[in-house]
Amino acid sequence: MQKLAELYRGKAKTVYTTEDPNYLVLEFRNDTSAMDGQRIQAFDRKGMINNKFNHFIMNRLEAAGIPTQMERLLSDNEALVKRLEMIPIECVIRNRTAGSLVKRLGITENQVLNHPLFELFLKNDQLHDPIVSEAYCKAFGWASEAHLAQMKKLSYQVNDVLSKLFDDAGLILVDFKLEFGLFENKITLGDEFSPDGCRLWDKKTLEKMDKDRFRGNLGGVIEAYEQVAKRIGVPLAPFSDNVSANKKI
Repeated sequence: MQKLAELYRGKAKTVYTTEDPNYLVLEFRNDTSAMDGQRIQAFDRKGMINNKFNHFIMNRLEAAGIPTQMERLLSDNEALVKRLEMIPIECVIRNRTAGSLVKRLGITENQVLNHPLFELFLKNDQLHDPIVSEAYCKAFGWASEAHLAQMKKLSYQVNDVLSKLFDDAGLILVDFKLEFGLFENKITLGDEFSPDGCRLWDKKTLEKMDKDRFRGNLGGVIEAYEQVAKRIGVPLAPFSDNVSANKKI
């Protein structure tokens, strides 16, 4: 599958059309952003790590019965994905207090929540992705009640699958964001799951192993991403050595 025209350029990924209108090429760049794109820095190997990390996670979720847009890897930095009609809402699951939740409520970090918290945010960088309710989503037509219910159900399923995966690797899945879209009228997980869009802490030391290292100028961003990938078993060998290279649609 050959990539054609650039369809969309985000803060860390570029999306291209293909000769098949139902499929896109997702290219992971080395860029890392913070403050809604106001601060950007490129890190060597970052695009490769996130691409293979995302492919690995999406395959694990597919195996657990969660529909995703992933088809196959195309190169170290590219993947073939289904073209979704994206819903402009981010779904966030929080298992512990961190990030914007701490700032918003004036609470301390690392409180274990009695039950995973599900939140919705409008995807709008200019407005800094404001938190919204299900009522807002329905009133403005961003998502239907049925779609919201399915997105919530799938988000909790993702949490169950990945919390165990990371726990077995000595990591705490603190929180994460998901994006969904429609493929053949079915709610499908899209975008990516990587250390860019979740918080992962070491179970013993509580060391941050995600993009908070970039946000907080802690250093060792790529080293942390690579360590997480290796702990959960992500194959990081050059693409020519990866069996996915021989898979066909």
